Amino acid sequence: MNFGFQQILAIVVSASFAAGLNVYATVATLGLLARFGLVPLPDSLHLLTDSWVIAVAVVLFAVEFFADKVPAFDLLWNALQTFVRVPVAALLGYAAAAHLSPQQQLLSATLAAAIAFAAHGGKMAVRAAVTPSPEPFSNAALSLGEDAAAIGLTWFATAHPYIAAAIVAAGLVIIIFLARIIARTLWKLFRGAFRQGREILAPSKAA
Repeated sequence: MNFGFQQILAIVVSASFAAGLNVYATVATLGLLARFGLVPLPDSLHLLTDSWVIAVAVVLFAVEFFADKVPAFDLLWNALQTFVRVPVAALLGYAAAAHLSPQQQLLSATLAAAIAFAAHGGKMAVRAAVTPSPEPFSNAALSLGEDAAAIGLTWFATAHPYIAAAIVAAGLVIIIFLARIIARTLWKLFRGAFRQGREILAPSKAA
């Protein structure tokens, strides 16, 4: 099935954001939906309907489902996933634009990588703020919400690409807003700790 550049762009934007949250859920959802004929995919992405691709994605999604809900370990897991989510999103973006010009393919891949990185970075920032909480439920609930968002947004990307792209645009604005708040909070925290340390050391130097 042929897709226009704007429609491909909308799909790439949405699917890349979903991949930044959970790349295995994104790949598995795309593959299953296309395999059962529920949504159309560009011909260049039909590899995702392969049984082995779907099976591996489902297994890795199951691994991430549990690994992503363990406080503290989830930060290490997500840090490692930086080297999976962003490159896979770039490959999906490049393949989705296979029937377009080389310049448009490169634009699609670059955009996909940037959006996946933004979504992944936002996820990491929020996790870093939530993980220190003494109760484990907030971390697990946040992870479940991310899983649901990745799956739902992936379906929306193929069924309603322009609406999904608008949702992603709003999500990116929120991520940027939250990232700035978290950065400012951490800066205040470190500055306060430095000030307290200087006050503690000052009397000893005077003595």
